[in-house]
Amino acid sequence: MEHKSQEVLDINPRGQFPAFKCGKYILNESFAACFFLENEYKSQGTKLIPDSPDVQAQMYQRMFEVFTLGQKMVDVIYYNYLVPEGERHDSAIQRNKEALTAELKLWEGYLKKTDCCLAGQEFTLADVLVYPVIAYMFHYQLSSERYPALAKYYNSLKERPSIKATWPPAWYSLVKPDALKTV
Repeated sequence: MEHKSQEVLDINPRGQFPAFKCGKYILNESFAACFFLENEYKSQGTKLIPDSPDVQAQMYQRMFEVFTLGQKMVDVIYYNYLVPEGERHDSAIQRNKEALTAELKLWEGYLKKTDCCLAGQEFTLADVLVYPVIAYMFHYQLSSERYPALAKYYNSLKERPSIKATWPPAWYSLVKPDALKTV
């Protein structure tokens, strides 16, 4: 589906994905759609919001921390695209890489404390929402050697049937860009 098609514009006037309609409900933000679906279908499939307040707190924390990780990733990957050529500086590129490296070390630390998932031993909504960012970084050749806990997380969740079913088809054939190779 083309994101600027009339079908999408009818449910998301920004012409952006996600553009999600479930019955009479329209949700155009990933987090909103995920919360809605988990609440609407909580008795089906994997329970993504745990009952334990301790696990819930950690899940929510990781879910919303991903905005910081994502922004720092974007600052590195898309710097040359977002910043006009005459305004680019090597020092800014270096600063962005250092900020992303510091952020990745935090996430590396989180994942060293668990064998599986971001909020403990069970797959939760945090994993649903954070995993795509982690996968995107490995698509851009984030180093498995420098970030072994992130690599373990990425590789173990990649085998989940739900993730295999939603893997971007183009990623199987595209040449992997190397924007994060040196981070």
